[in-house]
Amino acid sequence: MGSALYRAYHDEEWGVPTHDDHKHFEFLILEGAQAGLSWSTILNKREGYRAAYDDFDPVKVAAYDEAKIAELLNNPGIVRNRLKIRASVSNAQHFLEVQREFGTFDTYIRGFVNNKTILNRFQKMSEVPATSPESDALSKDLKKRGFKFVGSTIIYAHMQAIGLVNDHLTTCFRHAELAAT
Repeated sequence: MGSALYRAYHDEEWGVPTHDDHKHFEFLILEGAQAGLSWSTILNKREGYRAAYDDFDPVKVAAYDEAKIAELLNNPGIVRNRLKIRASVSNAQHFLEVQREFGTFDTYIRGFVNNKTILNRFQKMSEVPATSPESDALSKDLKKRGFKFVGSTIIYAHMQAIGLVNDHLTTCFRHAELAAT
């Protein structure tokens, strides 16, 4: 399954339902940064992101100015892609708007799954989709709200990461554990 870091992420974090807006924001940044790259690349840079992005505080990130963006573009601890970095700042601003409108980002995002985890029962990795009707709808709504790097595939990965979807294979010990939560 890969590195110890990747295994720990899978075994302890991936797919665990969260209601923490801070965690939602972290994964929005990380999933957007991952576009076109491997998830293990992002996991290896996660601590660099935490340091560079003020521990994923959306209020602080929303206020980043051109000097801070230039600093991020020179930071080897993160993916130094100008479009992704600018999108993360803009997305922080939109994230705060969603919080103001819905009370929490969690309330907003869970509305796309009727406030319950979608429990899939896949037996092979080849069965796991890259998108779903729910990720399509959420992606479309996020884009309408001005978010960037939130295509349906990225949003489906986000939904998996934060436990809106349980895509652990039925043969994986985490499938049953998380189905019981």
